[in-house]
Amino acid sequence: MSVPFPDTASDDGTEARLLAEAAPGDNAPALSVSQLSAAIKRTVEDGFARVRVRGELSGAKRAASGHFYAALKDDNALIDMVMWKGQAGRLAFRPEDGIEVIATGKLTTYPGRSKYQLVVDTLEVAGEGALMLLFEKLKARLGAEGLFDRERKYDRLPYLPRTIGVVTSPTGAVIRDILHRLADRCPTHVIIWPVLVQGDGAAAQVAGAIRGFDAIEPGGPVPRPDLVIVARGGGSIEDLWAFNEEVVVRAIADCRIPTISAVGHETDVTLADYAADVRAPTPTAAAEMAVPVRAELQAQLATWNGRIIGAANRHQALAGERLTALARHLPKRDALYAPQRQRLDDAGDRLDRSQRHRLAVISERLATRGAALRPALLARRWDRDRALLEGLGRLLTSLDPRALLSRGYAMVRDSDGAIVTTAAKARAVGSLQLQFADGEVPVAVGGGDGSPVAPKPIRKPPSAEPKRGQGELF
Repeated sequence: MSVPFPDTASDDGTEARLLAEAAPGDNAPALSVSQLSAAIKRTVEDGFARVRVRGELSGAKRAASGHFYAALKDDNALIDMVMWKGQAGRLAFRPEDGIEVIATGKLTTYPGRSKYQLVVDTLEVAGEGALMLLFEKLKARLGAEGLFDRERKYDRLPYLPRTIGVVTSPTGAVIRDILHRLADRCPTHVIIWPVLVQGDGAAAQVAGAIRGFDAIEPGGPVPRPDLVIVARGGGSIEDLWAFNEEVVVRAIADCRIPTISAVGHETDVTLADYAADVRAPTPTAAAEMAVPVRAELQAQLATWNGRIIGAANRHQALAGERLTALARHLPKRDALYAPQRQRLDDAGDRLDRSQRHRLAVISERLATRGAALRPALLARRWDRDRALLEGLGRLLTSLDPRALLSRGYAMVRDSDGAIVTTAAKARAVGSLQLQFADGEVPVAVGGGDGSPVAPKPIRKPPSAEPKRGQGELF
């Protein structure tokens, strides 16, 4: 190990010393604080350029810049550590207080605070025992919240899902195994949500994919999955740690879609397995759980179809036997028709007799009425009606007021053509119209204020001699 100020031999063989030591009280040149700090920094970094330190994390925190700060401690000592953003982002687990880790890096000093610290390149959990302790601690805390309760999970998976959502890496062998197994058993629509399955950001991507599937609305442009498979191949506990993260466990527990967890091999167990509705030992087994075998379905349908056809044939045969038995007890057709035929014959005979009787009555009535139609009786009735009609015509002629005009009478009318019958009304009107047999004459009544009205054409009375035949009555 190098020292900050190595001794060098002088020309005379004596060891060189600081001036302050060789000659106390001499006026030797002094080092600045920065010079001394830089010398210490070089010495520490040269002497501890690569170290591995095992200890327990204390005061772990991640700054807003992404850098990770903590302290490594044991029973007797403590040393600060820092892990820059690039290395901290690649951690396979979430560092927390109390975890025993092994930090690999270099020792350096921080002149601003006159302290030394460890700049860590890689950080790993000190053995599987520590990770399992962290696993059990997180399992107990989430289990106490009820995230693993059976009441929160679906009792059964969809029997024949139309759409299956798969959360896994798009480049690994896992997705190919799932797709091949689904195609062999029962082809269905598969939506793949590609995610990282280990390393920095893997847990956040897996949780986001699960919540993304759960947020798809039914009937939208993207079909909502009926089942979600969260899958990853096998690996160490560090490789599978993303599926032990709290954010992934909560996303699975909150998912409203039935979920199958298929992480690792059959012996690998993660907290995602406890939160999912069903745990599959392998991703291939998850595909087998998701869908039934199409050939078995077809065979089952064929069996059911045969049973239905057989039951229908048996029912038809039994019904035919019952119908034949009932038909033997029915009376013969001739026996059923004989009374009806007799009734029909009787009704026909009665109808024939009724028609003949009615025709005889009508013939007798017609003969009686025809005998009454004699020409002499018709002639007398004609003459009598004609004489009556001529008398009525003469009476009508005698009652016609226009016939009196030829005897010297006149008809008095006012200017509107109404007949004036009293002298008082004539004086009130003043202007009158006198109608004679050969025309009308306007007159003015003394004391009246009217003027003569224009004469109207003479309407000749009809001839007094009635016409023969069916002429006009007037």
